[in-house]
Amino acid sequence: MTDARFVQGYLGYLLGQANHALFKDFEAHVRAAGLSSIEWRVLATLQDSDPLTVSQLAHEVLSKQPTVTKLVQRMCEQDWLQLLADPADHRRTLVAVTPVGRKLARPLVAKARAHEAALLSSMPASDQAALKSLLGRIAGL
Repeated sequence: MTDARFVQGYLGYLLGQANHALFKDFEAHVRAAGLSSIEWRVLATLQDSDPLTVSQLAHEVLSKQPTVTKLVQRMCEQDWLQLLADPADHRRTLVAVTPVGRKLARPLVAKARAHEAALLSSMPASDQAALKSLLGRIAGL
């Protein structure tokens, strides 16, 4: 009898599989709202955040800055985002969600919370808190 396969105990694999399990069913809600997964991540990030620079936003949504720059331009055209001058440094531009973008994101955030709660419902609350704490530490948050 052999030991468990490498991937079954490898953190990167487990995190990837957990992410897939969390998003695979929720993705239908994102698509039904007319959003791509990265548009959803941008709106979810900004909907309860202070305005961010494009580089900060790219870091938060796990994407490259040039990709996010183009995405932000398209989302501004949809009136989901707006660009603002940074009052602390007029050379920088900040990205903020508009009321239209917030209205689009709000029901999805509620569905995301409900979906996460259902996925974790078999775990005691203390395990859920510990899992989030440990993942936050790994991510450096």
